Amino acid sequence: MTKTSIKSRRARETRLKAYGIGSISFALIMLATLLISIGLNGYSALQQAYFKVEVSIDVEKFIDESGALDNKKMNLFNWDSLVQSALIEMFPAVKDRDEKKELFAIISANSGYDLKETVKSNPLRNGSQNLAVWLHLSDDADQYLKGRLSIEIPEEDRRISDKQIAWVDSLVERDIAKLKFNKTFFTSADSREPESAGILGSVIGSALTLFVTIIFALPLAVMAAIYLEYFAKPGRITDFIEVNVNNLAAVPSIVFGLLGLSVFLSTFGLPRSAPLVGGLVLGLMTLPTIIIASRASIRSIPPSIREAALGLGASKMQAALHHVLPLAAPGILTGTIIGMAQALGETAPLLMIGMVAFIIDIPTTFTSSATAMPVQIYMWSDSAERAFYERSSLAILFLVAFLISMNLLAVVLRKKFEKKW
Repeated sequence: MTKTSIKSRRARETRLKAYGIGSISFALIMLATLLISIGLNGYSALQQAYFKVEVSIDVEKFIDESGALDNKKMNLFNWDSLVQSALIEMFPAVKDRDEKKELFAIISANSGYDLKETVKSNPLRNGSQNLAVWLHLSDDADQYLKGRLSIEIPEEDRRISDKQIAWVDSLVERDIAKLKFNKTFFTSADSREPESAGILGSVIGSALTLFVTIIFALPLAVMAAIYLEYFAKPGRITDFIEVNVNNLAAVPSIVFGLLGLSVFLSTFGLPRSAPLVGGLVLGLMTLPTIIIASRASIRSIPPSIREAALGLGASKMQAALHHVLPLAAPGILTGTIIGMAQALGETAPLLMIGMVAFIIDIPTTFTSSATAMPVQIYMWSDSAERAFYERSSLAILFLVAFLISMNLLAVVLRKKFEKKW
């Protein structure tokens, strides 16, 4: 081999390495750009504008004959008027009915409900009791305090008027309005008011859905993989099954949503928008991926281990379950986690089975109405309010972080438990 050919070969190898490094660098730069862009839009959702209101509570109105708190009386009381009266006391110059309506627009429409829940969570004494409570300002006032609404824009083109800006500034000057940590985002479910919306409902809905998915898909996938590798007789039927397993892994996810709609909802009558149905649909979608990963992991085990077990008198089933399967478990677990990560990010099949519904309650069972994080993000990003947009960006960051964590966990577990032959 001449010096020229060796030099040329080394140059090609150097270029190939450079292409690889360049491709990886480009991918990392694009990922960083995406995450930074989303982060810049969503970091402000970690804060929420609150105002402090002092109200007088007559405890006698809310207790029953036994002296216990009567929830029915609490629910029937007009808490909104209590908050509005306290707000009017802060701005006694506001007399006109239209002005009052404009003033009330700077606070959250759910302020009365939030006050009721605060009163419920505080121990009440007999008689009249004064409470100082921090409640949400409206999403427009919140965006103004965060500097996301420019006052340079003409008033008629803004969602908040000059009067409302002056009132909000007055509250800030009196130190009874400020930006605080937005714990509501992490402790509440969805709401029509951005300032009251949170991701807890969708997080629990996703967790319940994934639990059903893994319980349904993993045993079936492992049994199918063992059957196809060790028990299925070579032939047209086996070839047909293998080809279709590979084809199902490439089928668009919305097809599985249509299948769930026609089978689980229409035929079996399972509850709509339930994690049970969502988990079954995502389980069907994930099943081919786990089967393929399980078969690849089983094939990586040296045949001598199974042959030694058979030679010592073990049955085919014992050799597969007691000797091969434990050694193949790391690869199966890796494929399962990757499949679960894929299922967690899916939206289309869940839309088809009704998990796009507006759910304000946190799900407690597998048949409760629920939504999932990707669907929640989709609904928020489709909303006109900018406050929903920043919350969707923050929710995307949490979802991406969880997906990356699941994939890293798959790599770590594979490296830790993988045996080299």
